[in-house]
Amino acid sequence: MNHTKIEWVQNPDGTPGYTWNPITGCLNHVNGLCKGGGFPCYAYRLAHGRLKPLYERNMLLACDYDGKGKSTEIEKALDDPFYPRFWPERLGDLGYPDDYGYQQVNYPKGIFVCDMGEFFGDWIPTEWQYKILRRIQGYPEHRFYLLTKQPQSLAKFSPFPSNCYVGVTVTSNAAMTLAMTNLANIQAKVKYISFEPLLGSIGMNDHMSMKGIVDWVIIGAQTKPYKPPRIEWVKEIVVAADRGGIPVFLKDNLAPLLKKEGWSPAWAINAREPDGSREYLRQEMPQK
Repeated sequence: MNHTKIEWVQNPDGTPGYTWNPITGCLNHVNGLCKGGGFPCYAYRLAHGRLKPLYERNMLLACDYDGKGKSTEIEKALDDPFYPRFWPERLGDLGYPDDYGYQQVNYPKGIFVCDMGEFFGDWIPTEWQYKILRRIQGYPEHRFYLLTKQPQSLAKFSPFPSNCYVGVTVTSNAAMTLAMTNLANIQAKVKYISFEPLLGSIGMNDHMSMKGIVDWVIIGAQTKPYKPPRIEWVKEIVVAADRGGIPVFLKDNLAPLLKKEGWSPAWAINAREPDGSREYLRQEMPQK
């Protein structure tokens, strides 16, 4: 596991959390889900950059793990460091026995699972997924963040372990419809939507109320290249969340947009210094 700078990945005490990647790699870029969001994503860039030698040494590929992959598929996967891979040794990252065989005491952590890949892709062997979910269930003191662009795959894993926050990435009106439909049909402690990157109007009036379905929303900008959303796109989501009593987390990368607006939107500011010298973005966490 590694410490992370992703602001919303927090330990239960509010300190910065961790990332954990027992699966790396993704095929969302192949089916077009990432084309509109400043693709390639950071995980793709790292896989083809400094992590490439490490990834290429791992032969546990999604296409041949069950012995059904064709040789051409395997060869293609071997040449692609971002092809989905399994890292079974990382299943032990959540805690090891000490020299006397006793489990080390872990303070409660917030852990983003597979930020370097797509955990719920239908190309991932279910054996991998269930091994990871069983590990998650075995560490109830930790909070695990799961996030996907494949919400249609969530139902087969529901109900999720009671320490899971389960989220869907939404960048468009159509993706919002898919997210809401599938989140409504699963059980998880916290269900959330990450509007990052927010690329256009979600058209909140086109959708059912988020109340009772969504417990948290995160909103962020496209970062590479930096492309902030329009202020009205952000506002419509925040207003809809407020209507349902849903906590809102505005990522730090929205600060330039709010600064340009003179920090005037009260709905976007969580607090100010007493002398008004500094404003703080609204960054709320679910209270569950």
